[in-house]
Amino acid sequence: MTVRIASLSKQIKKNGARLHLAMMSRAHSHGTAGGASEEEQALRAERQRLKQAQAGRRADALLPKVKPEKAPKVAKAPKVPKAPKPEKEPKVKAAKSGKTAKPSRAEKVEKKAANVEAAKKADRKSAKT
Repeated sequence: MTVRIASLSKQIKKNGARLHLAMMSRAHSHGTAGGASEEEQALRAERQRLKQAQAGRRADALLPKVKPEKAPKVAKAPKVPKAPKPEKEPKVKAAKSGKTAKPSRAEKVEKKAANVEAAKKADRKSAKT
């Protein structure tokens, strides 16, 4: 029968309790001088087998574990380069038009001077008229 649990200590403990019960019942009924019964011998053999299995497991635990091999890396296909974009035509700066372009500082000064001259030459109305 295969052992299905990881630890054998519980099985050894149960077997020991049954063995002790068998030994006590034999000692009570036949005395200490009587030989071991078949049940007692079977329990002793099973206990010995369980202890050997436990020792074997402990020895196996000390051995190095088998590690799985690392999977080899699969090389990826190289990326296909993108087609170059068509070049755009350079933008032509719009020529300054009178309404959209702001006048420069020099133009402002000239205009102001011209307005002052025009004001001096203009006919002034008197306050009385």
